Amino acid sequence: MSNPIANWWLSQQFKLALSRGDTQKAVKILHDIQKSGAKFSWLEKLFRDKLQLERYSLDYKREIANLSQKLTHFPQVQADNLKLSPNEEFVNLVYQIFQLIQHDQYKIQSTGIDKDIFENLEIKLVEYLHEEFSKVPEKQLSIKLEDAFEDINNLKIGQDPNYSFSLTPHVYFMKFFLENVYCLYLAWFFIYQNGLFSNKLNILDIAAGPGTVAYALALFLQRISDFDNLSQTHISYYSLEKQDSFQFRGLQFWRKFIELSTNPINAYFRFVTVDLFSGEDKSHKLPQDFFDFIVISHCFFSDISARLQANNIYKYVFANCLKKEGYVLLIVQDKKLFKFYNAQQSEDQEIERNVVIKFTSELGLELVWYKYLTSRNSRLPCSAREFAKFAEETLPKQIYMTQMIQKYFNQKHDSNYKLDDYVILARK
Repeated sequence: MSNPIANWWLSQQFKLALSRGDTQKAVKILHDIQKSGAKFSWLEKLFRDKLQLERYSLDYKREIANLSQKLTHFPQVQADNLKLSPNEEFVNLVYQIFQLIQHDQYKIQSTGIDKDIFENLEIKLVEYLHEEFSKVPEKQLSIKLEDAFEDINNLKIGQDPNYSFSLTPHVYFMKFFLENVYCLYLAWFFIYQNGLFSNKLNILDIAAGPGTVAYALALFLQRISDFDNLSQTHISYYSLEKQDSFQFRGLQFWRKFIELSTNPINAYFRFVTVDLFSGEDKSHKLPQDFFDFIVISHCFFSDISARLQANNIYKYVFANCLKKEGYVLLIVQDKKLFKFYNAQQSEDQEIERNVVIKFTSELGLELVWYKYLTSRNSRLPCSAREFAKFAEETLPKQIYMTQMIQKYFNQKHDSNYKLDDYVILARK
């Protein structure tokens, strides 16, 4: 039999096998045709391609099965809980531009700032405040600012302000907002550096004011985005504040500044105006076992009875609303913390740690770590004149906000970015 005849005969046998559904025989004949060196007909090519696709599909299914089997040997990690690995280049940059110096296990001095981030924030905030003040008649503006300033300035003499005047949010923006964002920016940085930052976070901010915690986090994530892809990062921010004017002004400025920025964060916000300390228990309305972080920044009362009442409410919220693996972030001013326990701040780290542990335990929490963030290299107090000289020579200035404060409050000195806070991370 000649080769053409043999090849024709094999092709006929191939067709016959296919027509009978005898796939095994068809495969054998296809191999014989290939060995003979003959070219495949269109039907034989089609069958060959079908066999290849089936092999690819089988290999794919085997690979999926193998991966699934391997995953059963590891703890299941939901996408919501994927940790962001600290970027070494970014960490080094923060230490450099903020001029961070770790003097001991707990004390960290900062005399620098990220000018690109904070100068833009300051400029936009001043623009917003000028726009707001232009809506108020000049005589009324002066009186309203003075009332709000006298109330909020009670913080300096250890008293609890009412925060109830119409321009209280504006005075807070002028006097405290930038410093608090500065502190909270570094707080989020240390959480990130310790590998505790997830790509999806649910955050509860108690006594949130205008949302200072969220602004600091937004600016922090914007800076990280220069180093890492954060497209999968999502923040759910739940703000509790009893003054609706704070909520409103915070959201208003957010829309003018953060949402219009080049790289706005992917975030969902819920602003709830409620007074947790009014006597009527509203904490039960919060979602249960939901939050990765609960933050309380500077809302710790000087009055003992008010503080005890607040602590009981805080403990209930921590116990019921924080995830089992969640954290509580507490920010408290150094003088205020030690005043709670009639103690004097000193360089004795053991005394300091005991004060911090007592503070967290009274909230039903276990200390994870804390940082004492300070502008100076010493815990010991200094005179106002001495600090003013130090600030003038060393600390970053609030150039644009200073001009506004000097105009409305007759302040003679420059306003600076300064730190004197304990950043405390705890768990229930």
